[in-house]
Amino acid sequence: MIKIYHNSRCQKSRLGVKFLEKNKLDFEIINYINDPLNMDEIKFLLKKLKIKPIELIRKNELIWKTNYKNKKLSDEEIIMAMVDNPKLIERPIIVNEDKAIIGRPTEKISEVL
Repeated sequence: MIKIYHNSRCQKSRLGVKFLEKNKLDFEIINYINDPLNMDEIKFLLKKLKIKPIELIRKNELIWKTNYKNKKLSDEEIIMAMVDNPKLIERPIIVNEDKAIIGRPTEKISEVL
């Protein structure tokens, strides 16, 4: 089953949900803001996405700019920042079996269907 890691307050994330609905796909919504991901779950997503932790960070978030931006951080520290501050996670993330993608722009979601 397709999963979408979703923040309901994010317009791009809501567009991702609408895209899946419009295409009449069965999917599960994971609201990672209300139910934060742990370190293993973020590592799982990174592996599926085939990206480094820094590539999953929303660098324009105030939390990032204030607390992390100019620091030399290890991958583990970046992942821990996402565990502690789920808003830092880029969204939406769509996972379909072995494939995953950050659905920005929304049309990219087609790449994992």
